[in-house]
Amino acid sequence: MRIICYTLLSVSLMACSAARKAGQPAGIDPYHYQIQKKIICTQGAVVSAHPLASEIGVSILRQGGNAVDAAIATQLALAVVYPGAGNIGGGGFLVGHLSNGETIAIDYREKAPGHASRDMYLDQNGQAQTNLSQNGHLSAGVPGTIAGLFASAKYGKLPFKQLIQPAIDLAEKGFVITEAEARGLNASQEAFRRYNSVTPIFIKTGGWKPGDTLVQKDLALTLKRIRDNGQEGFYGGETARLIVEEMKRGNGMISYEDLQQYQAKERKPVIFPYKGYHIITMPLPSSGGILLPQMMKMIEDQPVKSYGFQTAASVQLMTEIERRAYADRAKYLGDTDFYKVPVKTLISEAYLRERMKDYDPHKAGSSKITQAGIIAESEETTHLSVYDAAGNAVAVTTTLNGGYGSHTVVGGAGFLLNNEMDDFSVKPGVPNMYGAVGADANAIAPGKRMLSSMTPTIVLKDRKPYLVLGTPGGTTITTSVFQTLINVLEFDMSTEDAVNKPKFHHQWLPDEIAVERDFPPSVREQLQQMGYTINQRNPIGRTELIRILPNGTIEVVGDKRGDDHAAGF
Repeated sequence: MRIICYTLLSVSLMACSAARKAGQPAGIDPYHYQIQKKIICTQGAVVSAHPLASEIGVSILRQGGNAVDAAIATQLALAVVYPGAGNIGGGGFLVGHLSNGETIAIDYREKAPGHASRDMYLDQNGQAQTNLSQNGHLSAGVPGTIAGLFASAKYGKLPFKQLIQPAIDLAEKGFVITEAEARGLNASQEAFRRYNSVTPIFIKTGGWKPGDTLVQKDLALTLKRIRDNGQEGFYGGETARLIVEEMKRGNGMISYEDLQQYQAKERKPVIFPYKGYHIITMPLPSSGGILLPQMMKMIEDQPVKSYGFQTAASVQLMTEIERRAYADRAKYLGDTDFYKVPVKTLISEAYLRERMKDYDPHKAGSSKITQAGIIAESEETTHLSVYDAAGNAVAVTTTLNGGYGSHTVVGGAGFLLNNEMDDFSVKPGVPNMYGAVGADANAIAPGKRMLSSMTPTIVLKDRKPYLVLGTPGGTTITTSVFQTLINVLEFDMSTEDAVNKPKFHHQWLPDEIAVERDFPPSVREQLQQMGYTINQRNPIGRTELIRILPNGTIEVVGDKRGDDHAAGF
C-alpha cells in the first residue's frame, strides 16, 4: 500500500519535553506534530479541525474501527485539543451512509432548559437582551454531545472505552497548542474572567504562546467518568452535580431533570437527486436540510456551468438563490417537534420555480422586495469527515455556537458550556450573533431544539459515497456547502480549489454580499455596478472534504483557513 502526501502547510510544534509520553496511540506525539493539508490514500481517512484529532481518528481505523468509531474518537479528541468549538458541553449532527446501504441521521442538538420561556431574554420594556443569550450561564442549552456519541456508538465496532481513552490521555498529560489556538485563547481572556465562577484552566497570566502545553486535569476526570459509567457519567452522578452547582452560582437554568431527560434523536435524513447524484444531509432542526435542497434545486436548471467559477454571472445567480432560501429560513424554519414546518412545499420543484420567477440576471435583487415565499398552510462550529475501507462515510458537525461558547467552564468538570440559546429567535425580527432573524417557528420553548445551520453532507455517485463534507461558520455554513458542491459538481474543480478558493455569502438580511479578502476585485466591481452592496469579512468557514474516486483512491483536503488536518492510510 502506497500513501502519497501533499503537505501544503507544515507547522512543527514542540514543548520543552522532547520525549513522547506514554499512553498516546503509536505514531501520535502531542508535543511534536505537523499540519497536513492534503493526503491521497486508499484505506481510510479523517479530516478535522486539528491534527491530533484527525490522527486519533485514523488510529481508530487502523485498530479495526469503522468510520463511526473514528468519528466518535475524533469528536472526543476535539473536545480536548480544540476547545473553541470541539466539545462535550455542546451538541451536533451526524449524517452517515453505511456500507450496507443504510443512511442515518442522529440529532444531538442542544435543548432549551425546562424553565426556559419565550420572552426570557426581554427586559421590562420588551427589548432583547442579547448579552444574556450570547454569554454566560443563562445562554447555555442542555448539552447533547455525549448522548449523541452513545447513540452513534451502536453503529460502530469498538468498545466506547477504547474510543475515549486517547482524549483522556490528551487532557491528562497535555498537548502543545498552535499559534491559532494561542491567539484564540488570548483573545478570550477577559471573557473567561467575566463569565466564570471558578477560574478556568484557559486563563494564563502573561498570555498563551505557540508551543505552550495545555493540561486539563478536570476535563480528564470528567472523561473518565464517562468512560467508566457511560452516558450516565455525564448526565448523572458527579458531573451532573457539578453542572447544576455551576448553574446555581451563575444564575443559569439547566437542572438535574433537564440532564436526565435529554435524549439524542434519530431522524430521517434528507435525500434528494441532483443531475445523477444523490445528496444526503441533515433534516430540521438543521436549516441546511431545507436550504441545501432549495438552493441545489433552484440552480439545477440554470446554466451555471457555462457562466464559469466566480464570474459576476455565477456569483449573482448564486446570491439570488441564497437570498430566497434565507428569506424562507427566517419565517418558516424551527424544530418540527414543536412547530409545523411546511417541509414538502419548501423543497418542492413547483414552489422553487415560483421563487425564481422574479430573478433578473442583470440587476441586484432586494430583500425588501424578496420576502419569504407564500405558503398556504451558529460561527465557531467544527466539522469532521470520515471514510473507511468498507465504504462507510460519516459527516459530523458539532458546535458550542460562538467561539468558546458561553465562555463558561463548569467548575471542577473542565469543559465549556455552549451559548446555543442565542440560536433561538429571542424576539421576532431581532438578529442573533450571526445576523440571522427568526419568527414564531424558532421561538424559545422548554425542551425545544434551537434552529441550526450545521449541514453535514454526503454525496452518492452510483449509490456509493463520492463526497463527504461540511464546515463551521454559523449562517455561512449552508452557503459554503452549496458553493463547494457547485465547485465540484458543476465547475469540475480539484478538491483543493473547491475548498480553498474564496467564498461569498448572502443571507437575506443584512442585504449584502459578504466576501473573503481574496475574492476577485473585478467581480466585486461588476457586482457593485449591478447594485449590490459588498462587505469584505473574515474567512468564511473551514470546509473538510473527502472525495472517493471510482478506482478507490481517497482524496482528503483540510481547509487552508485554519489548523485543519487531513489524515489517512
